[in-house]
Amino acid sequence: MAATNPGGVKLILQADQDSEYPAQSTADMTVFVQNLLVQMQNRFQAMSDSILSKIDDMGSKIDELEQSINDLKAEMGVEGVANSKPEEDEPSEDAA
Repeated sequence: MAATNPGGVKLILQADQDSEYPAQSTADMTVFVQNLLVQMQNRFQAMSDSILSKIDDMGSKIDELEQSINDLKAEMGVEGVANSKPEEDEPSEDAA
């Protein structure tokens, strides 16, 4: 059976095709959906791996920064600790 859409183009109704080959159509759709799900799973896995890798890199950089800060503190010695305390005790400019 053919039908005409508003643009005047004849369309073959899907119901006619499905009635002839319902098992094949269902099998094709099942394969299509399975392939689509596998592709989505692979993409999500790749993205997850990428995110975890970037988080690990950030963690390493944070560790390096922390070590650098500790090295600088050690170089400054006790003087740096004494100088930082008065700054903390001073009232902030916003309080005035």
